Amino acid sequence: MNTLIANKLKILRKEKNLSQEEVAHRLHMSQSAYGRIEKGDSSSWAAHLNDICELYDVAPEELMKKDTLTINQDDEKANSNSTVIKLISEKLIEQFEIRLKEKESYINQLEKKLSSKK
Repeated sequence: MNTLIANKLKILRKEKNLSQEEVAHRLHMSQSAYGRIEKGDSSSWAAHLNDICELYDVAPEELMKKDTLTINQDDEKANSNSTVIKLISEKLIEQFEIRLKEKESYINQLEKKLSSKK
C-alpha cells in the first residue's frame, strides 16, 4: 500500500509543481519525513490523509485505488471524505493491532529461546 500511495503522491506533487519541502511545510512535517512517504518507506501518510487530500484536491478513495487518480470536481465527494477517512482509520488501527499481537508473540518466542539457553 505504501508504494501505491508513494507513487501517487509523487505524481500529484509534480503536477502541482511543488517541491517535497513545500509539501512537507504544508503538512507540518520535515522534508525528510515527507521524502520517506514518497519513497514508500513510511506509512505516516495515513496520519495526514485529510490534509494530503485537501492539498491535492483528491478524494481518499481515489488516492488508495490501484488505478489512476481522478481529481475532485464534485463537492458531494468532499462530503464523503470524512466517512472514507473514518473507514480507513479503522482499518489502519485493525492492522496496527494485528502487528502488535504478532510482535508480542515474537517477543515471547525469543524470551522462551533465551530462557532455555540459560
